[in-house]
Amino acid sequence: MKDEVIIMYVKGVNLGNWLVLEKWMSPTLFFGTDAEDEYYLPRRLPRDVYESRIKIHRSEYITERDFATIKSMGLNSVRIPVPYFIFGDCEPFIGCVEELDKAFSWAEKYDLSILIDLHTVPGSQNGFDNGGISGVCKWAQQPESIKFALSVLERLAQRYGKRKGLWGIQILNEPVTEKMWDTFNVQNRYKPVEPELAEGSKPISLGFLREFYIDAYRIIRKHMPEDKAVVFHDAFELKSWKDFMREEEFKNVVLDTHQYLMVAEAFGCEKSIEGYVNYIKENYEKDIAEMKEYFPVICGEWSLFNSYGTGVDTKGGQSPLNGIEAREEVLSVEEKKKLYSSIAEAQLNAWKKGNGYFYWNYKLLLDTVNEPGWIGWDSWDLGKCIAQGWFPVER
Repeated sequence: MKDEVIIMYVKGVNLGNWLVLEKWMSPTLFFGTDAEDEYYLPRRLPRDVYESRIKIHRSEYITERDFATIKSMGLNSVRIPVPYFIFGDCEPFIGCVEELDKAFSWAEKYDLSILIDLHTVPGSQNGFDNGGISGVCKWAQQPESIKFALSVLERLAQRYGKRKGLWGIQILNEPVTEKMWDTFNVQNRYKPVEPELAEGSKPISLGFLREFYIDAYRIIRKHMPEDKAVVFHDAFELKSWKDFMREEEFKNVVLDTHQYLMVAEAFGCEKSIEGYVNYIKENYEKDIAEMKEYFPVICGEWSLFNSYGTGVDTKGGQSPLNGIEAREEVLSVEEKKKLYSSIAEAQLNAWKKGNGYFYWNYKLLLDTVNEPGWIGWDSWDLGKCIAQGWFPVER
């Protein structure tokens, strides 16, 4: 690895579903509509109802108390997904820069750092339900949308680049290349509401991503000092970046990889404690150790969720919203604790081969006890994992 600014070991958590909505994490926000993602929610509700729901959600979902709680969990950082409309210049969406301002004040009070993550772009970079619009992946084909994404990154760097609480800015969340596009069968898994909008959708090439990442780095770095990190996602191709940004120009660049056991299952990982632990050691550990020779590496998203804990094959993490329900407990309380604590330990050990992690997610607004079909989905909620003794608290 070339000389880099020495970065702290990150022990963090994502604040997903706060400023970027995901229906499965907060189904009641979508009540009374057929909207499956944030693109259609304001198009399915009267304006006053939409504004009311969003403003109440943002003011209540994350508050100062949550930052105090995160600090008490022994963590030192938060990753905050933000949408491309954060600055309020994309109708019909409501901007959320004031919420991010508050987050910085809270983080600095409790000595937490923030990784700003541009989670969505116009036209979507992946076609996922968390990428702006389900079933559509055309951002990289639209010059104006590419330019707009760069302008958002520049404005974020201008506004927050010198804040004490800033750890870094992530250029783009989970752009999808052909490998993951095929593995996740994106256009069948995430059906477009308007097929005409999805026409021409296709995965993004690594060549395009490399150029975009370099352009974004240069724009961000103009406004952000070198002690703050510029983070780029591996596009689910962790070992494809060994020859990237090797020039001296590029300072304090961090490689982000997202590793989910539900994806490992799609690649053939055995659905058992032993199967998961072996896969983590043989893949996550080795791959991160290998790539740390080139970049500091973080695992920006991971969780304890797996199909074995739900009792059903979730086919890559599909939920009751996709028609896959987990209705019967197949594991005892003791068996669950053994499962989740074992894979927590294995994954935490893997991330130590790199420079840290951000768990997905801090919380869910999802009743996994009384709502049928959601058995095992509490493992996405870090607070619930800690409360049940599945995740170690290191103070």
